[in-house]
Amino acid sequence: MRREVKYGLIGGSAVLVAGVVGGFALFGGGSDDSSAQGVTAADAKNGGAGAKAGPASAQEIATTSRDFLAAWQSADAAKAAGLTDDPAAAKTALGSFAKQAHFSHVTVKPGAPNGDKVPYTVTAQLSYQGHQAPYSYTSALHVRRDAATGEPRVNWNLAVLHPALTNGDTLRTGPSGTAPINAVDRNGKPLTAEDHPELAGVLEGLRDKFGGKAGGTPGIELAVHHAADGKNTKPDTPLKVLTKGSPGTLKTTLDATLQAIAQKQVDARKNASAVAIKPSTGEILALAHSPAKGFNVATGGSLAPGSTMKIVTAALLMDKGLTSPGKQHPCPKYTTVAGWKFHNDQMSEIPHGTFAQSFAASCNNAFIGEAKNLNNDDLTVEARDVFGIGLNWQTGVPTFDGIVPVQDGAQMGASLIGQGGVRMNPLNVASLAATAQSGVFRQPYLVSPDVDHRKLATAARRMKPDTAAGLKSLMRTTAVAGTAVKPMAGLSGDIGAKTGSAEVDNQKKPNAWFTAYRNDMAAAALVPASGHGGDNAGPVVRALLSEG
Repeated sequence: MRREVKYGLIGGSAVLVAGVVGGFALFGGGSDDSSAQGVTAADAKNGGAGAKAGPASAQEIATTSRDFLAAWQSADAAKAAGLTDDPAAAKTALGSFAKQAHFSHVTVKPGAPNGDKVPYTVTAQLSYQGHQAPYSYTSALHVRRDAATGEPRVNWNLAVLHPALTNGDTLRTGPSGTAPINAVDRNGKPLTAEDHPELAGVLEGLRDKFGGKAGGTPGIELAVHHAADGKNTKPDTPLKVLTKGSPGTLKTTLDATLQAIAQKQVDARKNASAVAIKPSTGEILALAHSPAKGFNVATGGSLAPGSTMKIVTAALLMDKGLTSPGKQHPCPKYTTVAGWKFHNDQMSEIPHGTFAQSFAASCNNAFIGEAKNLNNDDLTVEARDVFGIGLNWQTGVPTFDGIVPVQDGAQMGASLIGQGGVRMNPLNVASLAATAQSGVFRQPYLVSPDVDHRKLATAARRMKPDTAAGLKSLMRTTAVAGTAVKPMAGLSGDIGAKTGSAEVDNQKKPNAWFTAYRNDMAAAALVPASGHGGDNAGPVVRALLSEG
């Protein structure tokens, strides 16, 4: 196995206007229609074998659609429903339609039929709490012969009422969900989707969660309200805005300057992403991804973190007294776990080295070889109880919070170096570095919990003092004399770093990872399919830390 190993990526009553019915045209031919579209039996009204058969005639289509539309316009739901092939469902929907949509002064203007299809235009006045606006739309119905009775009937479905409606949907006029927000950074600088397209999804998520708590008022709109599908509730689909609403101001933890730097860096690299965090608080300072309008891997990605996972593994080994920075901890060329033989990248080895040397060189077998001394769940417990990985983070927007599954055998060995079933994203990996810097997990967040009094995730325990000191020593050695020396060169203060390269099946180059801290800033970056972490992801993190 190479040094950085493999995993495959992954409302009100309606007041209806009467008198328009007389303006309806009869669609198609008159009473002498002889198009032979229907066959009349002697006992057509009794259904069964004596019922009319075949398509409805042009006369029947004209009469049935005229009578249905006239009854609907006159708010006679029972009569209109009786002209459909599903009277019960039609009566319920027609009876509540104008009230829920807050329609008044409804008129219906039919268009020219096309076969059994009859188009029409509905115009109405929207009225809600003193706000009014005209509204019109077009829809269509189909007239077909009822197989049982032989009578022409309107084929009922909700699209007859409005073309945007499907099963379970309703048309409603009222407040437009949550109020709009004006998001600002930690210094009060506006954050907009126009200036920061990479934050468009984040800003929408913040509105969904905090719009009702930021002091704004929602707008008034006509919208399609979608029924829940059992798993998710689809947001309403706006059709007509009566009032736009008044936005409230929501302060975030982001730093607009750092955000711009992060985005510039990832824009220069294909599908890259980066996150910066303040270790002393957990505040997220920047999160960027490319392409800016693509999926936000920075907070939602789920990928093998490669050797950045050795931050957790090193802490675990020191917590258990299995090693320490100055202790002899060789990294052999080969090691075997559960019958699987692992080898280092380029068959390298550190036969007489210390644990610090193995960590700084990111030598895999120094970690994989410890699998025999660990329980299957040890890594999972360390990641969760000390580093907060896999807990339910309450950042303010939806995030993937990492997973370190319990594994055994060779898969457990691979997990120790961030392969196997381990999955993270730059937010998670930046949090690893932040925890290493401060010695305690502080859940990352974008909006202060004071805004909505939500409870942030907390780890079960702090790192042991000796472990915390040892981990910082290992990460500093890596920054000044190990695989991270090039991107960290010249940075002063309290620094530490870890490189990572996660190999992926059927991918020529590994995913490059890099995470580091400098004083009270920790950052992580991912550049997929680019090569080694220090060379490719390191410069992204360096650019952020240089501003810290």
